[in-house]
Amino acid sequence: MKTHGEIIKENLPWAREMLVKVDEKMSEVTLRSRDRVVDGVDGFGRHKDTPPSNWTSGFFGGLNLLLYEHTKNPDYLLTAKRSEEILDSALADFNCLIHDVGFMWHILSGAIYRLTGDEGSKNRNLHAAASLSSRFVLGGNFIRAWNDENVRGWIDEDVSDWTIIDCMMNLPLLYWASDAVGDDRFKRLAMAHADTTLRTHIRPDGSVAHCVKHDRENGDALASFTGQGYSPDSSWSRGQSWALYGFTLSYLHTGEVRYLDAAKRVAHYFISSVCSEWIPRLDFRAPTEPAYYDTTAGVIAACGLIELGKILPSSEGGLYTSAAVKMLRAISGEYLDTEPENDCLILGGSVRYPLTEEDLKKDVIHKNIIYGDYFFVEALLKLVGSDFNPWLSR
Repeated sequence: MKTHGEIIKENLPWAREMLVKVDEKMSEVTLRSRDRVVDGVDGFGRHKDTPPSNWTSGFFGGLNLLLYEHTKNPDYLLTAKRSEEILDSALADFNCLIHDVGFMWHILSGAIYRLTGDEGSKNRNLHAAASLSSRFVLGGNFIRAWNDENVRGWIDEDVSDWTIIDCMMNLPLLYWASDAVGDDRFKRLAMAHADTTLRTHIRPDGSVAHCVKHDRENGDALASFTGQGYSPDSSWSRGQSWALYGFTLSYLHTGEVRYLDAAKRVAHYFISSVCSEWIPRLDFRAPTEPAYYDTTAGVIAACGLIELGKILPSSEGGLYTSAAVKMLRAISGEYLDTEPENDCLILGGSVRYPLTEEDLKKDVIHKNIIYGDYFFVEALLKLVGSDFNPWLSR
């Protein structure tokens, strides 16, 4: 097995070439979509608007910040700041804020603050952290995922005591807040939630339960559900990737080995499930036919795998970095859109598993999703040696 460093060196020319292509395209897209909050593209390849309160609303601005840090092109920073201004309407609406405020503000306002020192951005991010911490359930030691009105018509259950695996990626907002204010109260809440998630979402084989209903008094799992996978006991691939990268980030923020061990366990399951094709199926335990894929799961997982490759002993780390590169190359080879007239980068993303004919009509599979673009670029930047990671405090 080659080491992490050897794999990075071998693939450096390819990663640089990919970033040149991305910059050539996105330097035009950033101007076209500057005054918009977007979630993906329409049938003509142009960005579709999404409400500022949508959990994905921070990713386009965050993508522009990644490209600004890499190229120093001020157009990218201007677009990110405009996104931040548009999201102020969501920050002012308490009822629309759920656990996804880390996705919305930490990679946007938090990153702007780190790159420019803007105090307004710092303040926005701290307000988001306060909102997230207010969702913590004492006794149960978990952060409530959704408000009932957020899922009405989609999930016909009382979700007041639900957690979802996605929240592992929102915890970096709390770790950052503790560093920013010099008080570990936010970090303590994040670790309590991470510990509950480790106990109730991660199965012995490294697969992950998407949604868990908890006992409010002790946090025990009462039932598992799926909002986006094939079934409650299946293995929704993007959920696997949220866990893989999320526990890796919790380890990087805390140094707690149990989080590193969890990330490795999930990573091993992910790699063994994807290695026959290197493009993730939408659910690793769904029927093989019809075959549904989710490229977003691959690019998110690649980010976590590269971080694991960096922090583990060199020979061990190569296993994870090698898998990340194979996925990135496979996904870019089949699903990367470099046409300048189209606003998207990565195709082949899937929102959730289609269970009915009506689901198939809703355009939920095999399409561009904005966070696919974001994590693809983040992964490329890791390969070229960028030390800027928006999910970390330093």
